[in-house]
Amino acid sequence: MPHSTLPAYEQIKSYIKKQISEGHWLPGDAVPSESALQKKFGLSRMTVNRAVKELAVEGVVTRVRGSGTVVAQLHQISSTLQVRDIREEVLERGHTPGARVLLVEKVKADKALAQIFEVRSSSTLFHSVIVHLENGIPIQLEDRYVNPQSAPHYLEQDFMVMTPTRYLIDHAPVTQASYTISAAPATRAQAQELAMGEGDACLLMTRTTISGQSVASHARLLYPGTRYRFHGLFAL
Repeated sequence: MPHSTLPAYEQIKSYIKKQISEGHWLPGDAVPSESALQKKFGLSRMTVNRAVKELAVEGVVTRVRGSGTVVAQLHQISSTLQVRDIREEVLERGHTPGARVLLVEKVKADKALAQIFEVRSSSTLFHSVIVHLENGIPIQLEDRYVNPQSAPHYLEQDFMVMTPTRYLIDHAPVTQASYTISAAPATRAQAQELAMGEGDACLLMTRTTISGQSVASHARLLYPGTRYRFHGLFAL
């Protein structure tokens, strides 16, 4: 076993999470048996059992009687028909949400953004880039622009504890939203943030929301293709 400052059971947990986050093990795939992990890491069965039990409690894996341990159905269902807070979705699944705030800044609208927001070029917009996590695993890279007229205090928020979506729902209620969903390969930078391979398949949702009479937000939401799927229901 390679040298590490982590406790032995945490090294096993880290290894399993890495295999999942990089897409090597998909939801429903079997996790190596405890005896196989014991042999791989050269650790006691008790240590391996503790690691697997803790991952099960965290919702990363599921222990199935008679079938061993499998990767849990993480990050699998989200409705595209509503503007949902991803943090709340994670909590609803009984998992632990998290976030890495990469960027929060003021920018000048280029021609494309000015057209989207229906403002003049070089008008001020707010910009944030955030990685959202579920049980420590990246599930969404959010690149969002916000109209200061709709949310003047946007840049002052702590997006480690409140998502931009939740803040905007509370302060710039959505009256209309449009979105597109497409496949997109991860760039090198995106792959690094989402713990996946460059060029791996992602789902890209581009969503524009209107509050009152103004465009409040325009977001590009990138999801690892192996960890997320969309679900919606129409009633006619």
